[in-house]
Amino acid sequence: MNYTNTGNKETRAGFGAGLLEAGRSNTNVVALTADLNGSVKTDAFAAEFPERFINTGIAEANMINIAAGLALTGKIPFAASFAAFATGRVYDQIRQSVAYSNTNVKICGSHAGITLGEDGATHQIMEDFALMKVLPNMTVLCPCDYNQTRLATIAAAQYLGPVYIRYGRPSVPNFTHENDIFEIGKAQKLVEGTDVSIFATGHLVWEALLACKELEKQGISAEIINIHTIKPLDVAAILQSAAKTGAVVSAEEHFCNGGLGESIAQILVTNTKTPMEIVAVNDKFGQSGKPMELLEEYHLTHPYIVAAAKKVISRK
Repeated sequence: MNYTNTGNKETRAGFGAGLLEAGRSNTNVVALTADLNGSVKTDAFAAEFPERFINTGIAEANMINIAAGLALTGKIPFAASFAAFATGRVYDQIRQSVAYSNTNVKICGSHAGITLGEDGATHQIMEDFALMKVLPNMTVLCPCDYNQTRLATIAAAQYLGPVYIRYGRPSVPNFTHENDIFEIGKAQKLVEGTDVSIFATGHLVWEALLACKELEKQGISAEIINIHTIKPLDVAAILQSAAKTGAVVSAEEHFCNGGLGESIAQILVTNTKTPMEIVAVNDKFGQSGKPMELLEEYHLTHPYIVAAAKKVISRK
């Protein structure tokens, strides 16, 4: 396996680094936040380019509408807040001013998922994939570590059209390569396998790699594929891997309803008879706790991916 943890880092810090790099290479890149400059890591950009930074205050709907207006003037706005506020609180503005109008706005959702931790259920949004992926014209990205979040942010700046980027607060393993090619809509195969395909996204990609090691000890060959783009999905990669292994597991830090697993299941049911198991949060709000404790509490850690893989193999 070529992927090892080079040190834990925050994915939100990867966003901040990518935003700064994008801003240095393109003067049309601008950043907005709703009074969360340090938390969502737009602070380095704001310090270097104060004339291209807007703090709207605690007014997320206004932030999205300002971003849409800036996009119509040729700017490339990155509107950043906690994912719960950047999607759920401002859904009407996103639907009308960004998706329907097909404006070149990048919506940046920090502190996403159960790993937000101690802030609790009100902030731990686990339905943002569902909210964003159903919108026509919207591209949805969920990179897995610091390096990939940086690359995804740079790619979003170069992409014409609405984009939602999901990233998190906790320090997590940084294991992809800083010079990887990040292609929107193209899955990243991390490990070749023959017995089961495990499609994971975000923080659970590392858990999938840990599951792969455990399965290998048990004589099971798992193929690990990082789905960093939730929409558009890499349908060809999914079908190719499923045809090879004949069994599929998906893993995500999101509700079962409306998530990555649901999208993959739709592809499989219309094209194959491949059995599938979904590792995700089953219709239950979060709670306050340590990030890793919550992953365990909600059955999202690698032992549960291992169990799902063995279960789906038995259904071949």
